[in-house]
Formats: sequence, structure tokens, C-alpha cells
Amino acid sequence: MAKLIFGMNQSLDGYVDHLEMRTGPALFRHWIEHVRDLAGSVYGRHMYEVMRYWDEDRPEWSAEQCEFAAAWRNQPKWVVSRSLKSVGPNATLISGGIETVVRGLKAQFVGEIAVSGPDLARSLTDLGLIDEYRLYFHPVVLGRGKPFFAGPRPPLRLMASDRIGEEAIRLTYVPA
Repeated sequence: MAKLIFGMNQSLDGYVDHLEMRTGPALFRHWIEHVRDLAGSVYGRHMYEVMRYWDEDRPEWSAEQCEFAAAWRNQPKWVVSRSLKSVGPNATLISGGIETVVRGLKAQFVGEIAVSGPDLARSLTDLGLIDEYRLYFHPVVLGRGKPFFAGPRPPLRLMASDRIGEEAIRLTYVPA
């Protein structure tokens, strides 16, 4: 049975904004390997649209960016949206019955399935489906933006803390 994992980079004050936080080489390497090892990812519409950046090669990319793009393209993706009519390669659109679909994915796959997007994570948290939360803190205070927890923080129990490179610390929690 797969574990559903919600993890994102965030500021010290709890906001997620990939444009405001730099990802150094060690953390980017971590994300490459993380994505490569996933059984798949479940995306909210907004995060999926942000990540579609990786669908097409760009001449200015480094070797590491090309490696991340290849890993991202290879993984199965499920996109939860009522407004999208279609999704890109290796992606399946989920327009309803999210609880049934996600429970089915957890039963069908082995390993980790990433949850991408705070609003989607809130819905899945409310349904009791997220098995682990990974908070990647950066030494930045934004004071505004989209919070990691889009609703009330669920009761959590700290399982681990790991330094990743020079710029981030990952805290891993499970539902209490």
C-alpha cells in the first residue's frame, strides 16, 4: 500500500512560494531523487499548471534541470480539477470522486505518492488520507502568500528532522 506524502518548500513563517526561495544544489539534487523514486503524484490544478514548466526542454537548462524534467515526465500524475478539460502527457484528470480515486491509488501502488498543492492537501487531510507531512524550511520570512497548511493544522507528531544542504531543514510529521 502506498503512502500519501505532502511536502513543499516553505518560508520560516509558513508560506509556499517557489519564486521567493532559492533551491541550492544539494536541495535540488534531493528533489530530483525524490521525484525519481515516487510511485506518482496527485496535483491540484494550480500546482499542476506551475509544474507543466517541466514538460518541454529549454535550451538554458543545466544538466540537473534536464534530469529533474525527465524524472517528472516519467512519473504518473493525477490532476484534481473541476475546471481543466485535459491534462498533459502521463497525467490523468480527476474531476470528481477524489476520495475514492485516492484510496484506490493508495491500494494499487507501492511506495510514496506525493501530494502537490496546499488546497488539495487540505482536502485530503480532511478525508484522513495523508500519511506524512514534510516541511522544508528555508531561512526566509515572506510575510504573505499561500500558507503550507491551507486550513487548520491537523494534530501532528514529529518523526524526524534532517538538514538538506546549506539552506533547508526538513521536518517530517505523521498524523497524531
